Amino acid sequence: MKHPDRTGFTVFFLLILFLVCACSMGGGGAQEAVPRSAPTELRSKSLGDESASSYGNAAQSAAARPTENSPPLTADPAVQTRKLVKRAELRLRVEDPAATEKPLTSLMEKYGAWPASAVISENSRNYTIRVPSPSYDAMLADLAGLGKIQRRSETAEDVTRRYYDLESRLATKRALLKTYQGYLGKAKDIDEIMTVESRIADLQQEIDETGTQFRNLAGLVDYSTINVDIAGPVSAVSYAEPTLKEKLAELFSSFGDVVSTALVVLTGIIIYGVPALLILILLFWLLFGRIGILKKIWRLAAGKK
Repeated sequence: MKHPDRTGFTVFFLLILFLVCACSMGGGGAQEAVPRSAPTELRSKSLGDESASSYGNAAQSAAARPTENSPPLTADPAVQTRKLVKRAELRLRVEDPAATEKPLTSLMEKYGAWPASAVISENSRNYTIRVPSPSYDAMLADLAGLGKIQRRSETAEDVTRRYYDLESRLATKRALLKTYQGYLGKAKDIDEIMTVESRIADLQQEIDETGTQFRNLAGLVDYSTINVDIAGPVSAVSYAEPTLKEKLAELFSSFGDVVSTALVVLTGIIIYGVPALLILILLFWLLFGRIGILKKIWRLAAGKK
């Protein structure tokens, strides 16, 4: 037989336990509305829209301000174009090298090129030509048609990364220079002015050096180099054994050279050696001989008569 008091107590206990669990679940959900692992933006909004907006503006201004240790500005890879330094070596064989000067000049005028150097010999011509890179292939093909190709070589160096790195570094340094120039007008004492001016001078020197490197590299990219070597026909000269007459002539010629050298030496001895010997004999006679000047001086110094 069941007891009615124990059954009622059990039902009451289960009801209280259900209410406690329901309250704890509701409070926990409200407390974790912004979890700790949420992004900074969400946690900032939980502190108030005004605070989050101020923090965002300050961070954005700090990120936009260039500093000396900030990395260089990099161009968007999607809009970068490949930068190549092109060079070519072309050796041609022609019947008359002098006859190629006029068509070569016409080609340079046609493509806006110019000779950076030119070496003209009796039977050859050598030109170092700078041509705008868009016209490089067309001019090289036309040059090859001036004669028979003996040798042809081409190189293309990819300088894309270096080109855009110099360009971005130059832009960063110029922006930083403007920032320091703005600080110069706000300097309060002579120490601040000297410090800012010193940094401005250093930046200007860095800008000049980086700008020179960038301009040199840009010049190599914008204008390709073609070295053209034009040679005339090879002269065919057969080797012939020297005859007896030619050998005797060469022998006597050598003997004549020896005799002439000996005569020159003998003449030099006569002209310079004999007078020198006579002068030495005269000096000995005056100092130690019959006159004996040194002897007399020595005796006087010793107290002898």
